[in-house]
Amino acid sequence: MSFEPRLMAVHAHPDDESSKGAATMAHYATLGRVRVVTCTGGERGSILNPRLVGRTDVEENMHEVRVQEMANAAEALGVEHHWLGFIDSGLPEGDPLPPLPEGSFATVPIEEPIERLVAQIREFRPQVLTTYNELGGYPHPDHIRTHEISIAAVKAAADPEQFPEAGEPWTVSKVYYDVGFNPERFKTLHETLESAGIESPYRGWLDRRGRAPMRRVDARIEIAKYFPQRDRALLAHATQIDPEGMFMAVPRDIEAEVWPWEEFELAHSEVGMPDGIETDLFARIEE
Repeated sequence: MSFEPRLMAVHAHPDDESSKGAATMAHYATLGRVRVVTCTGGERGSILNPRLVGRTDVEENMHEVRVQEMANAAEALGVEHHWLGFIDSGLPEGDPLPPLPEGSFATVPIEEPIERLVAQIREFRPQVLTTYNELGGYPHPDHIRTHEISIAAVKAAADPEQFPEAGEPWTVSKVYYDVGFNPERFKTLHETLESAGIESPYRGWLDRRGRAPMRRVDARIEIAKYFPQRDRALLAHATQIDPEGMFMAVPRDIEAEVWPWEEFELAHSEVGMPDGIETDLFARIEE
């Protein structure tokens, strides 16, 4: 490409960037600039690594711990990072569901995060932005709100009459939804592991979420050479990633052979729709 590619990835919590499109970001960081915008601090996230459960130094300092984890992950991927500055809403559980905490990301007036994200878009001037689909990828209130503000901010950033104090207008050429939690991907990995005599961790996931409708795939980026950067970023989020859990379960040589891609759905385009599956998120964009 004859211009500097600039990719912005908008995520709900620290660790989301490392489990959704991380290797793609590491790839484009070698060609241009990548900025991750994290909407919340992940303060209400549970400790998912059994090795850290019960560690009071971690549990009592979750905000500081997750800030440092995010910095380490960004360094591993070679990307820039910006906190949008909102408080994690947590994942409500129960029947009926309890109300979300007052003042959390999914409860604040939506204009506040939209304006902050517009300012980021106008300052960074990305040609491509990635985010979650209308379901949030999965129905966490912060993920759904991330989708909502991302789509609204892309539209507003191009309109000089909206948030004029947030910078000069900028038009994002393409918006993609991450399709990383593609049931076909996990089915393929599961069957490959079982056929190789390796215990698969994906049976439970397939039973819970494997019947979800397949999202359209418009771009497939081959990124196996960036698995090491992705893995370092994942492991940097030590409170969230079990080194022996699902994300780390597949031998990387097997993964590189059967699923060496990250996939994306084209949600919005100023440069038309592709004829087939593209291999570059910046395809057809000219500066």
